[in-house]
Amino acid sequence: MHKLDNNAIDRLFEAILSLENKEECYSFFEDVCTIQELGSIAQRLEVAKLLYEGKSYIEINKLTGASTATICRVGKCVNYGSGGYKTAIDRLDKKE
Repeated sequence: MHKLDNNAIDRLFEAILSLENKEECYSFFEDVCTIQELGSIAQRLEVAKLLYEGKSYIEINKLTGASTATICRVGKCVNYGSGGYKTAIDRLDKKE
């Protein structure tokens, strides 16, 4: 059981999983998120990737513009979270 487990979130995840390509993702997320929200999520994913690569907080700040607070928060998830960042990043790396 996950911390976020409820019917509305299940439906959201099912909707995301139903999207078939980047264009559909762009359309969905443009409707669901503000540009700033989507940018923040994308930035956090990039921060996680750089943390897994062993980059320092200073390097990550310079590369992404993420604040120390954001980097620290993502770092806690990378080190003590549910493994979601790692799964996504590993799968993206296999595609590249």
